[in-house]
Amino acid sequence: MQRRILITAAGAAGVLALTACGGGGGGGGGDLETRGDITIWYSNNEAEIGWGKKMVEAWNADHPDEQVKAQEIPAGASSEEVIGAAITAGNAPCLVFNTSPAAVPGFQRQGGLVDLSTFEDGDDYITARSGDLADQYRSEDGDFYQLPWKSNPVMIFYNKALFEKAGLDPENPKLSTYDEFLETARTLKEKGVSEYAINPAPTSEFFQSWFDFYPLYAAQTGGTQLLEDGRATFDDDNGKAVADFWRTLYEEKLAGNEQYQGDAFADGYAAMAIVGPWAISVYGDSIEWGAVPVPTKDGTSAGDTWTFSDAKNVGMFTACKSKGTAWDVLKFATSEEQDGEWLKATGQMPLRQDLTGTYPDYFADNPAYEQFGDQAARTVEVPNVVGSVEIWQAFRDGYSKSVIFGETPVDQFLSDTAAEVDKLASAG
Repeated sequence: MQRRILITAAGAAGVLALTACGGGGGGGGGDLETRGDITIWYSNNEAEIGWGKKMVEAWNADHPDEQVKAQEIPAGASSEEVIGAAITAGNAPCLVFNTSPAAVPGFQRQGGLVDLSTFEDGDDYITARSGDLADQYRSEDGDFYQLPWKSNPVMIFYNKALFEKAGLDPENPKLSTYDEFLETARTLKEKGVSEYAINPAPTSEFFQSWFDFYPLYAAQTGGTQLLEDGRATFDDDNGKAVADFWRTLYEEKLAGNEQYQGDAFADGYAAMAIVGPWAISVYGDSIEWGAVPVPTKDGTSAGDTWTFSDAKNVGMFTACKSKGTAWDVLKFATSEEQDGEWLKATGQMPLRQDLTGTYPDYFADNPAYEQFGDQAARTVEVPNVVGSVEIWQAFRDGYSKSVIFGETPVDQFLSDTAAEVDKLASAG
C-alpha cells in the first residue's frame, strides 16, 4: 500500500495544476467515423503492460489497415502532467488506459477529451457494460468523457498471525462495527503485536482521504459521494460518525500520525490496512492475511457494504485523427473477452456488471479475489466536478488538522470544510 501511495503522490502536483486549466469542454466533432492507425498509452505497471501488448497484438492481427501502436505513458513528474502537456501541444494519443477520474474535469476543460456519448452507440455501450455504476462517471453535462474501465475496491486487510498472537480469532475477526473495530484495535495495541492497529498514510496529499475517510463514508451512507448536486454531503450524522471513529483511533494511538517510511502492513508495523485487490499479488504468501469489508457504525452485511472504487478509466483525446478506429479499439479492449484477460493478468476488477457471474471460472480458481469481485458492484467514485482536486485538498487539510492531529473539534471541521467545499464547487 505504501509503495502505491508514494507512486500516486508523484501525480498530485500534476493533477492539481490541470484542474485550473481553462479551455473548451472537449467534444465529438464531425470526424467520429475516420479510420486509420492510432497510438495508445497505458501505465508502466508490468502486469498491465503484459495485457496491453497481447490486446494490441490481437487487434492488429485482424485489422491490417487500422494498426495500433502502443507504449507506456512517457516519463514525467506524473502521468496526469504528461497527458495535460500532450493536450496543450496537440499531440495526445488517441486513447490513454490510465486516466484518473479526478483529472477528467481538468482534461475536459482543456478541450482535450472526446465526448464518448456523441458516438452513436456511446452511451448504450458504456451503460450496458457498467450498469448503474457508470452514472458516477458522467460529466456535469450528462455525457461520458471517460469510459469506466477498472477498479480496485478497497477493503480491510488484516494480518492473521498478529491477530492470533493477540488472542483474537483470525478467521472471524470482530471488525464490522465501530465499537468492535476499536475493541479489536485496542487488543492489538495492548498485546504489543504491532506498533499500530492500522496506519493509513497521515500525509497531506489530496488523495489520501480516499484511503481512510472516504471508504468508510461510502459504507456508512450506503453509497453517497462527497458532493451531490454541487454541495457537500458530509456535514451530517454520518460524516460525524466516520470522523469521530478515526479521531478515536488517532487519539488512543491505535493509528499513527507520523509517516512510516515503508509498507506498514508488510513490515508488521500495523496489523491492518485499507487496500484493494492489487495487494493480493503484492503480499502474496509473505503474509497470512484476511480481508473484510470496511466497518460501519452499527454493522452492515458484506453484501450491502459500499466502499471507494480506486478506479482508473480510459479517455479518448481530441488530437486523435482516427476516432472511429479508436472507438472500435476501446470497445474491443473492454469487451467481455478482453475484460476476462485483464482480470487474469492483473487481478484488478473490470467495471462490468455481474462480474462474478460473468467470470465464474476465474473466481472459482482464484477465491482470494472473489470478495473483491463482489465488492466491485458497490463502489463510490470521486465526484466528477470541476475543481475536484482543490475540493479534496480542502477536505484533506481540514481532516488532517481535526481528525489526525486533534487541533480543531470534529464538528467545526465538518461545518467549516463543508462551507469551503460548497464555495469551491460553486466557483467551478
